[in-house]
Amino acid sequence: MSSSSHSSVKMTEDTKKLKSLRNTLETLENNFPEADYPVEFETNELTALCPFTSHPDFYTLKIIYKPNKKIVELKSFKSYLEKFRNLKTTHETLLNIIFEDFKALLSPGYLRVELLVNVRGGIRASLYREEGE
Repeated sequence: MSSSSHSSVKMTEDTKKLKSLRNTLETLENNFPEADYPVEFETNELTALCPFTSHPDFYTLKIIYKPNKKIVELKSFKSYLEKFRNLKTTHETLLNIIFEDFKALLSPGYLRVELLVNVRGGIRASLYREEGE
């Protein structure tokens, strides 16, 4: 077997459903848009299904953003997170879906989304994406 050979693994992600979850999030007006302050959410109640095995993956999610005109309404955020529970996705797709949803919804001055994956198979994985200052 040559070093350029790669095995292909079949994966099924619920991409369309994942992209539709943005509609769950609601916003409130930011009463202090001129203030430069961060908003931080952290939860370990995020789960999704592995697209290879259909077993649940457990995550700690941390979101930091600097609001402009809008802030996220927390009850809708909780509902948003719950909707990932039965969807198949990779860690990378999950991170980027959440990042893109917050970016599109809020147009924040700064946004960082961190995803810490519970240890599985002895491997600790963490991912993050950030934009702005």
